[in-house]
Amino acid sequence: MSSVIENTQAIQFYRPDYHVKTPDMRSPEYVQMSTAAAITLGLIPGKMHRTACTHCLNLLVTYPEGCRANCAYCGLARHREEARDYADRNFIRVDWPTVRYQDVLARVKAGADRGQFQRMCISMITHPSSDADTFVLLEQWMALLPHIPVSILSNPTTMEKADLIALKRLGAEIFTVALDAATPTIFERTRGKSVDSPHRWEKYWQAIEWAAEVFGPERFGVHLIGGLGETEQEILGVCQRIKDMGGHNHMFGFYPEQGSLMEDWPAVAHGQWRRIQLARFLIDYAGGHISSMAFNAAGQVLDFGLPADRLADIIRSGKPFQTSGCPGSDDAEISACNRPYGDSKPSDILSFPFALNELDIEMVQRQMAGELAQKT
Repeated sequence: MSSVIENTQAIQFYRPDYHVKTPDMRSPEYVQMSTAAAITLGLIPGKMHRTACTHCLNLLVTYPEGCRANCAYCGLARHREEARDYADRNFIRVDWPTVRYQDVLARVKAGADRGQFQRMCISMITHPSSDADTFVLLEQWMALLPHIPVSILSNPTTMEKADLIALKRLGAEIFTVALDAATPTIFERTRGKSVDSPHRWEKYWQAIEWAAEVFGPERFGVHLIGGLGETEQEILGVCQRIKDMGGHNHMFGFYPEQGSLMEDWPAVAHGQWRRIQLARFLIDYAGGHISSMAFNAAGQVLDFGLPADRLADIIRSGKPFQTSGCPGSDDAEISACNRPYGDSKPSDILSFPFALNELDIEMVQRQMAGELAQKT
C-alpha cells in the first residue's frame, strides 16, 4: 500500500491513501482526534515544531452528516457540505483522523502515549445524537481510565441543566462553553440567525451560569476568540465576568479557516492578541482586574494595572503567551490542552504550545509595543 507525505509546516507525517469515511463511522463507536493527539498516541508517525506532544487527548464526536450549525469561522460549518466531505474537513487548522473509540481506550490504557496525557476532552458538535453519545464516551472512559480527568467542550444549544448534572455525576471534572464571540452583536453575526445557525447568546450564557452552579469554582471555563471584531476592552470585560463567576478563560487567536465564511477575514493583529493574552493571564492568575487597567479610545490596553517590575517578571515568565485551556497536573497556570498550532502557523506563532525562550519573549514584547505605538 502506497503512502504519501504531507507537509503542513506544523507537522510532517505519512498517511495511507485509504482515508475514507463511511456511514458506519459515527460516535460513540468512532471519534475524531486532533493530529497532535494522534501523533502522541502513535497512531500517526510524525513530529511537531518545537514540541514533542500534547498533554490533552482532544476527541470530537463525529457523524458523516456533520455538524448542523453554521458558524462563520468554523471548518466544520454546515455550509461546507458541498465543497468538501465532512471527514476531510480541518478544524482549528489541523486534520482530525477518525478512529475507533475502543482502540483509543486500549492504547491509552496500554501506555501508548508514554504517560503524556494529563487530561482528555470530549468536544461536542450540533447534532441530534451528540448529547447522548457524549454520555456514553464519558462513562466508558471513567470505567477504564478514571485517573485521567475529563473535560467537556459542550454544545449549549442542545443541552439543559439536567445534562450538566448528569455529566458531573458520570465523572466529568471540567465543563467548558465555546462562547467565542465577546459581544451579542458579534455572536449573532458569526453564530446566530445572520448565518443561518441555531446558536443564541442568551442560551450560551445560561449554560455558563449552570456550569458555575453545577461544577463550581475552578471547574468551568469559557472559550473566547480574539480578533472577531471586538475591542480589547470588550473581550477582557468578558474575561473579568467569567473570573468573577469562578471560572477560567481559554483564549484562541482568530485565524481564517480555509473554506469558512470568514476565510477572507484578517487574522488577529499581533499587538492586539499579545495584550489580550497578557491581560487575560493577569485576570485569571495574577490578581489583576479590568477596573485597574487603562484603555484608549479604541479600547486598546494602555496600562495593565500592575507595578512595572511585577509586570515585567510575569512577561519574562512567558506563561501568558502559552496556549490557555484546561489545566494539567503540573502547574495550574499552564494548560494541559496546548493545541499545537491550532490558531497559527509555526512560522508566526500566536499561542505557544511550549515554554517560551528568551528570543520568543523579546519578539512578544516587540509585538505588544510596536502596534500600540502606531495606533495611539
